[in-house]
Amino acid sequence: MARGYIDPSFPNPMGPNDANIVIYGYTPALALAVIGAVTFGISTLLHLAQLLRYRTWYFAIIIVGAAMEVVGYIFRALSSQVDPYSVIYFVVQYFFIVCAPVFFSAAIYVVLSRFIDKAGRQYAPLPPKVIITVFVVLDVVTTAIQIAGAALIGKAESNGKDPTTPNNILLAGLAIQVFSFAVFLVLLCACIWRVWQQKDMSVWARSSRSQLLLLALLTTSILIELRTIFRLVETAEGVFGYLSSHEVFFGCLEYLPVVLAVTTWNFLHPGILVPKGDARALAGRGMNSTAPLATDTERTHDKV
Repeated sequence: MARGYIDPSFPNPMGPNDANIVIYGYTPALALAVIGAVTFGISTLLHLAQLLRYRTWYFAIIIVGAAMEVVGYIFRALSSQVDPYSVIYFVVQYFFIVCAPVFFSAAIYVVLSRFIDKAGRQYAPLPPKVIITVFVVLDVVTTAIQIAGAALIGKAESNGKDPTTPNNILLAGLAIQVFSFAVFLVLLCACIWRVWQQKDMSVWARSSRSQLLLLALLTTSILIELRTIFRLVETAEGVFGYLSSHEVFFGCLEYLPVVLAVTTWNFLHPGILVPKGDARALAGRGMNSTAPLATDTERTHDKV
């Protein structure tokens, strides 16, 4: 008898790409898959429109991640309605849903770097280029480890072999990712603390737009870290653990934090909050300056 979940209402097609069991630990719900594809799809289109309007090319990376989420949830829908035993459907949805947050994290790193450039380097624990390079590389490496582990789990299950070793590979990748992003959170909090403690700030650094940008950075970073911690705990339970075999946890701790993070940037878009102009000039404006700083939106309006 196969170890794992077998859907009694969905006979196994026993095709060449089918496992003996449903690798998810449950048959994915169509409702969640559709909601995921639609919400991320709407956010993707909004981000694309905002990109073209504000010309924030540095933030285009978030569109890639949101589009990947759409693909991932489409394949969950295929698993739900076409073949929940398909290893290909499982691996594809896992790849896109797991890889997408790497692009969201990279977008966060870039926005923080833009904030540092505009507000002043004195607020940064590390140079912006170092922040982007180090943490993006760590995210890419740890995600690659996770993808390799997940693919090996799918292969082991389809061949009826013990998935413990592949699961440990996946666990290692998640553990490193949780730790590295926690370090980034510490750096972000240090940056925010320095802004709050600095008395002689630039006009923009003490503006409401600046504070909203920092709030967006902190909120979305916590949401992404929450999602990664969930994945770590889920994997630590082992294959077919309680968390991994109940889709409600996936919906509440994978889908919900990520979609909230992505849509937060629709409402608090850098194109609205981050001013254009020479970074040194912006940082050097004194406390007594009364001239407002134009955002991307205001400058576009002036040109028109």
